[in-house]
Amino acid sequence: MQEFVKSRSQLFELSEDVGRNVSDNPTMGEIIDRRFSRREVIKGALAVTAINGTIGGLALESASKAQAATPAFGFKELVAGVDDKHHVAEGYKAEILIRWGDPMFADSPAFDIDKQTAEAQNRQFGYNNDFLGYFPIEGSNEHGLLGVNHEYTTENLMFPGIDEPQDGKEAKFAKLTAELAAVEMAAHGGSVIEIRKENGAWGVVKDSKFARRITLATPMDISGPAAGHALMKTNADPTGAKVLGMVNNCAGGHTPWNTWITAEENIHGYFWGELKDDNPQAKGFKRYGVPGNWYNWGAYEKRFDILAEPNETNRFGWIVEIDPYDPASTPKKRTAMGRFKHEGADMLVNKDGRVVAYMGDDERFDYLYRFVSEGAYDAANPASGRDLLDKGTLSVAQFAEDGTVKWLPLVHGQGPLTAENGFADQATVLIHARLAADALGATKMDRPEDVGPNPKTGKVYVMLTNNDKRKPEDVNPANPRGVNKFGHIVEMMPPEGDHAADMFKWEILVKCGDPSIAEVGATFSSATTKEGWFGMPDNCAFDAEGRLWIATDGMSSKSTGKTDGVFAVETEGEMRGTSKRFFSVPVGAEMCGPCFTPDGKTLFVAVQHPGEEDMEGKPGKFANPPTRWPDFAEGMPPRPSLVVITKDDGGAIGS
Repeated sequence: MQEFVKSRSQLFELSEDVGRNVSDNPTMGEIIDRRFSRREVIKGALAVTAINGTIGGLALESASKAQAATPAFGFKELVAGVDDKHHVAEGYKAEILIRWGDPMFADSPAFDIDKQTAEAQNRQFGYNNDFLGYFPIEGSNEHGLLGVNHEYTTENLMFPGIDEPQDGKEAKFAKLTAELAAVEMAAHGGSVIEIRKENGAWGVVKDSKFARRITLATPMDISGPAAGHALMKTNADPTGAKVLGMVNNCAGGHTPWNTWITAEENIHGYFWGELKDDNPQAKGFKRYGVPGNWYNWGAYEKRFDILAEPNETNRFGWIVEIDPYDPASTPKKRTAMGRFKHEGADMLVNKDGRVVAYMGDDERFDYLYRFVSEGAYDAANPASGRDLLDKGTLSVAQFAEDGTVKWLPLVHGQGPLTAENGFADQATVLIHARLAADALGATKMDRPEDVGPNPKTGKVYVMLTNNDKRKPEDVNPANPRGVNKFGHIVEMMPPEGDHAADMFKWEILVKCGDPSIAEVGATFSSATTKEGWFGMPDNCAFDAEGRLWIATDGMSSKSTGKTDGVFAVETEGEMRGTSKRFFSVPVGAEMCGPCFTPDGKTLFVAVQHPGEEDMEGKPGKFANPPTRWPDFAEGMPPRPSLVVITKDDGGAIGS
């Protein structure tokens, strides 16, 4: 870890996204720069309208075909600003659904901020809620389950009297005890809650038979090619096929057979110790940033100590599949889908019946991946999806300046992925997917996060959050800006709707940031207002009409004068590239989710780490946080919470 810092989000900034890719592979910015510079010369510089300057010819050609399927957004735009509350567009209401610490079971104790225990937290809603997935009960739009990720914990807002000093490991963890570490472990993982809309209001169903907490103590199966491999075996699990829990679960997905996909992201931060160059796994550890020393759990549980259990880290960083309808079911880590810092795994059924999942590796200069199942899914037989994710081909994206993107398979024995190059077998390729992708020459991206396929148009949208480590000379076709502070969105088009094809076309939907500042280089349409532009795109979702909604992460700062939120973005027709602000979070919070009911009449969003920083970048403290959202009670810290949004007239969101 580079240094000890004041807040968990600042620590993420320094350690999560430092950019550990030292390969010579080209960056997306270089490719974009070459492609669009050449195209502008052909077009006669920018002798077209601002909107045409944003849109590629391929996108313009297909826009009219998709325009009827994606009607324009009709809500009145929310005014941007900063305060300690959440806000939603006029004509809508946004209500708290559940908060960190709220009881989930009949025997759950009431939340007591001064008497937190692991036993209590195991029966209460977890911390820092990120991904949300809605799973209907009997096909209902008003009764279902939510699968919720709990990504990480923030000690200085969770526990009275705990601060995070700047200097040294000993000072940093001086007040963190084994008991508090156990609370943190219990607050990670995920939750399944049952929800129902009654008398016009959504609420959590008490004493639900579906309710479940998934933590670092939950037994899980390791399945797929890496199961039982030597690199997966530990003293506690000599089989290499069982593991306790999941950690740093960020975004996720929803399978066609109605299971919940949750993605392990920044797993490196949970491992403890000092890495020596003569460590047999030094190369792999360095590529993944292990150990991160974010938490001192390794002082209490040896599995998080890289010297005591060097293989334990290989058992994290996977896609996990969970059946939300069966609280007794065993989650499975699907190793065929690769090990890296997964943001999520958005899925669809391809035209040939195979399942395709898109995944981003959320770190500066890391890659975009695709998984295509070997077998096909039969919608008439949902059981056909069982273990479908254990066999298939993982590929990594290579973007070219001619507007094509090629998918390079991570298959042992093909190209450089041989034993002579350190890849002994397919399991090793998947465990060290980053190293394998390096060897294949994948394109370095600007923090690829959510990757969403539009169910209406078939186009795929890649959220590239930012990359301020990129130098002006480090640009490429798909990552066009050096010092890319605000990120951008790449649009990919599979040929004839075939998501398993080897080659796609690509365009840039928008370059993010304030379009009124020329040096930022933003390319929203001219119809985007000062309220509507955004930066740092993170999560995405599509409503029932196939319209794109974006959640942001990182706008809450003095430099933007805005907080994070949910934005509606036009992707087709004359309004393509137009963005409108719909929802805003309190100061210091990150916008996560979003998730619609199938009819589009309810939108669930997750507000993560409210009050973690103020607009000056100073960390929030338990005693005096920038906000006490959502309780606004003296002595109560801000609490990560889920929010449910509905339209006052009962209609579809965004209409």
